[in-house]
Amino acid sequence: MRVIFNEEMKAVADDLDRMAQDVRKAINGAGDALMNADIDKAQAVIDGDIEIDALESSILDQCVRLLAKQNPVATDLRVVVSTLRLASTFERMGDLARHIAEAARRAYPQNALPEESREIFTQMVAFLRNTADRIVDMLADRDTKIAENIILDDDKLDQLHHQTFELVLSDQWNGTKQQLIDVVLIGRFLERLGDHAVSAARRVMYIVSGFDPSKDPGRDEDTPVVDL
Repeated sequence: MRVIFNEEMKAVADDLDRMAQDVRKAINGAGDALMNADIDKAQAVIDGDIEIDALESSILDQCVRLLAKQNPVATDLRVVVSTLRLASTFERMGDLARHIAEAARRAYPQNALPEESREIFTQMVAFLRNTADRIVDMLADRDTKIAENIILDDDKLDQLHHQTFELVLSDQWNGTKQQLIDVVLIGRFLERLGDHAVSAARRVMYIVSGFDPSKDPGRDEDTPVVDL
């Protein structure tokens, strides 16, 4: 019975790794679409979200079967439940990347971002590219050090997000009403990607150490927020 559980859990872990890689691809593609007004990259991200959703559905089904048939306890139960939560988090990240790609596609052939905002968003996109790489490595190796760094570094993205509000409220702002909406929404989507990365990092720490991330006073995906 134990051998069967390990084999089935390995299949689930492989799907979760693939999901993380697809999310990285979506984040990178959405960043390219946004910064370069690349309609092909935008469409690829939008189309690719179907695969991320399908992987989440497959992982959920596999985990439910494991819970029903194998009756896991202790560490095994922690891994299965945390895998369910990770799949949900990655699916949300895929949705956020799709929202960014949709904004880029809607503005095409123009750029969704006015010139005065590009430096801030260049930094936000670069930050999330690095975070996406870290997520893939963290998940593959169950690396708690990478997880800690993701959590600690999130303040940098929050500061950049705050700068987007400062910009649209400043005298330097010359953008249109639509650009103002895009800057606020896209900034929020990027900031939420960072929040979900933190959530994933905490979940991996929980899998490895048994530490309950909800005991940490910081943010998790269950923290009440108003999503845009």
